[in-house]
Amino acid sequence: SYSMRVNWTRRGLTGLLVVLLEAGAVLAQSGIIPADIERVGQTGWQFLKINADARQAALGGCYAALGDGNANGIFGNPSAVAEVKRIDVQLNHAAWFADITYESVAAAWNLGRWGTVAASAVILDYGDMAETINIEKSGVGTVPTVTGRTFSASDIAVGAGYAARITDALLVGGSARWLRQGIAELSMSNISFDFGTTYYTGLRSLRLCLVARNFGPDSRFGGWSEQYQTEAVFVRMPIDFRLGLAMDFFDAPGSRHQLTTTADFSHPNDGPEKAQVGAEYSYDKMAFLRCGYKFNYSEQRFTLGAGLHYSVGSASGTLSYAYVDFGALTRVHIFSMGFSY
Repeated sequence: SYSMRVNWTRRGLTGLLVVLLEAGAVLAQSGIIPADIERVGQTGWQFLKINADARQAALGGCYAALGDGNANGIFGNPSAVAEVKRIDVQLNHAAWFADITYESVAAAWNLGRWGTVAASAVILDYGDMAETINIEKSGVGTVPTVTGRTFSASDIAVGAGYAARITDALLVGGSARWLRQGIAELSMSNISFDFGTTYYTGLRSLRLCLVARNFGPDSRFGGWSEQYQTEAVFVRMPIDFRLGLAMDFFDAPGSRHQLTTTADFSHPNDGPEKAQVGAEYSYDKMAFLRCGYKFNYSEQRFTLGAGLHYSVGSASGTLSYAYVDFGALTRVHIFSMGFSY
């Protein structure tokens, strides 16, 4: 009924206002100039920061407000998967620096009035590495010595998420993931939670999004031994709060051209505040050119990319590529392939 829709709208707007006020309290600066506090290196689980969706990566790493309605939204803003039309599957591959490979898959299923469910899996493979141990030699001291053996390391994340359209303007979503990190005979496991909102302001296509990622307890490696460490070391999660804005231009009905601009502002718990901006030009919603830039990163700077959308009968597919400049750490190439039914 009309009264029920009005009630839901008021609830949605009230909830969004609360989230905005809380985010403002987190991000706001007082009138007193704070002392510089170095937070770099105080968290683990760094692979959770990697963005292997080629579209998001090409747009400077912006993901909060893209609203593109595919399953990869579960890796950024979980509320975005509420815009999946029916069934969407995404496959991602990143050729990372130092011969590290990153593979991920995501799937989402729109259940109509019951919302949208999603599942995801990620694996980061560091490859084989030469084992080196410290050996005491008389008159010399401790000397690093190659044993001739190798060891490997990998990170894994498997999760599920849910998103719903509360009103025509407000989307909410969340996800939970089981994590495992292993190196040689040492390993540790943990859980993490992500939350996101998307709000269409009503000013043309302007959308405002808030995302909180990687909430979870501290963890520590199992199989700890005297060879590696004499006392327990607990690893914190890399929590990140993010505000995103996006807007489409030249998107009048019948237009074959569209320009999407987006910006993300993030507040991590293990480093300084950062900002990302991106722009995407599309022709006939089939061919896409993308670019972006990252501010206040130690090495990362500009990003470039392209994409293609095609239809096959009642299904459709996407192909995307991203080039990410990592400065002294060389370049990263990311590829994504998607299918919608």
